[in-house]
Amino acid sequence: MLKHHLPFLIACICGLLPIAARAAEAPAKPNILFIMTDDHAVQALSCYGSNRNKTPNMDRIAKEGVRFDRFFVTNSICTPSRAVMLTGKYSHLNGVPVFNSIDPASPNVAKYLQKAGYHTGVIGKWHLGTDPTGFDDWIVLPGQGAYYDPQFLTPTGPRQIKGYVTEITTDLTIAFLEKRPRDKPFFLMSHQKAPHRAWEPSQKYKEEFSKKTFAEPETLYDDYKTRTDAIKENRQRVFDDLTRRDLKLKPPEGLKGPELAQWMNVKPKEVEIEIDGTKKTLSGDELNKWKYQRYMQDYFACVQSVDDSVGQILDYLDKNDLAKNTIVVYTSDQGFYLGEKGMYDKRFMYEESFRTPLLVRWPGVAKAGTVQSAIAGNIDFAPTFLSAASTAVPDDMQGHSLIPLLKGEVPKDWRTSFYYRYYHDPGDHNTARHYGVRTVDHKLIYFWKKDQWEMYDLNKDPNELNNVYNDPAYATTQAALKEELYRLKKELKDDDQFADELPQENRRPATQPGTTRPARPNAKNKQPGK
Repeated sequence: MLKHHLPFLIACICGLLPIAARAAEAPAKPNILFIMTDDHAVQALSCYGSNRNKTPNMDRIAKEGVRFDRFFVTNSICTPSRAVMLTGKYSHLNGVPVFNSIDPASPNVAKYLQKAGYHTGVIGKWHLGTDPTGFDDWIVLPGQGAYYDPQFLTPTGPRQIKGYVTEITTDLTIAFLEKRPRDKPFFLMSHQKAPHRAWEPSQKYKEEFSKKTFAEPETLYDDYKTRTDAIKENRQRVFDDLTRRDLKLKPPEGLKGPELAQWMNVKPKEVEIEIDGTKKTLSGDELNKWKYQRYMQDYFACVQSVDDSVGQILDYLDKNDLAKNTIVVYTSDQGFYLGEKGMYDKRFMYEESFRTPLLVRWPGVAKAGTVQSAIAGNIDFAPTFLSAASTAVPDDMQGHSLIPLLKGEVPKDWRTSFYYRYYHDPGDHNTARHYGVRTVDHKLIYFWKKDQWEMYDLNKDPNELNNVYNDPAYATTQAALKEELYRLKKELKDDDQFADELPQENRRPATQPGTTRPARPNAKNKQPGK
């Protein structure tokens, strides 16, 4: 794949660079390679203990670096998560609480690194509604992008590249590394589309994974017995909400246009399949089990291609004497439900989507083969990258550098709790707006439009099945969690900027800069329970 695309890709993302620059020695400041996937669940990496798949190349980063076990996102949905990573600020301050556009004029980590002498680039998934700014080279997917023969946006206009998007993004990443100026350190965001819905596998893995059977999570048949209305009203359930498109069902011949789209978006209650030449109609429990397996087959096939990609990039760094001076970060924009609590997708503050993988390799700094259990989050990426580049972290960034944690040190004043807020209600899956706090041992969630609470003892109930909010035995803990929730809310300057009114969504990224910043509503809501 690389040999086929490389000459064209080098030209399209980098152009011709001066020979003197290419010949210069590698800089002393560390290179930063930020690899991110979309919707890759913690429970889909073998280094995190997955019993459903193997990810040897991602595991290599964990073995040679640090695995973070309590790494969270501030807002579990694609565009807001990406805005947080770039700006080092929560959604209520960076102006991107839903699928609206980021202000292209706003400061971001790439712009700061450019000023610090870095050659910057972003490749693949962008999903922030405007052209990238702060990057010397960029080639990004419009919106969600396509798995096959995707179109990319570039500074000179759209360009289609034939092939499978994961492999193409990998080739573009290596092309950037090949053609970068040698007299500067680089900051590269290599961001994969996979394994985002609709989970379309590569031809390499499609057939192989279609024959696999995956273990069911213990909460696949969760009845939500003790929970609030929010989870009971969600529309992201494996058994009830996967569509014919998700399940890759073949439409009737001759169906086109709106009729085809309507057929594909149906959530089937019966499915006809063929086994060894015999047709069979599935329904009820038999259909539910089949739906889960179809979902897993496609999802994990997509992940396998990403793992291959990671291996290719790590091998390139080794072969080109870059490994020793390059920070390699592997993460996802958020977690994902792989049948846990009966769901797919993300959004809720439950562990499966709130928690996301983070693996970091930095030879000579990151303590190899260690596990870091301190609470950290995607708000910390920008400060970490700036600190690694020996560049001052702006005062308005709300995260903290992870470098002490990479060294195996936990500062005395390190956070012991983490704040979360989700706004996209009803969105695509009828997920209620909520905010909350997580400590090492407990979690408190408030669905503010419903005025309903959930609270979990994570030591006794790691699967979050038993809501103890109204349990008298937890009265003291509840009060302490509320106090911490409001302390964080105030400290982080969350004044309910988007509590009742949201900026207009923009799902079609502009091909040219100039999208205006979303207006900040003045709506306020009172803090309950005070």
